[in-house]
Amino acid sequence: MSGGNYYQLCHRHRGRTVRINDRFGRTHLGRITRVTPSHVYIQPMRRRNGIGYGFYGGGFYGFGAPYAVALGAITGLALASLFFW
Repeated sequence: MSGGNYYQLCHRHRGRTVRINDRFGRTHLGRITRVTPSHVYIQPMRRRNGIGYGFYGGGFYGFGAPYAVALGAITGLALASLFFW
């Protein structure tokens, strides 16, 4: 998929929580806050500290400061809600 296609896909899912894979092997999990023709800005999900037992103490609790991911580096994008059921 080209950068233009990822631009449309990211723009369509702005404000939603997604999982983005890039060509450097990194996975970015967070909410899309802004999309430009060259970058997508993602607000990462924060993990709870410590080890949880079941639903107690584990998982995610909020979002951090947004950062940019180059559209040309994206190799995959999926809605994160598909992974949290």
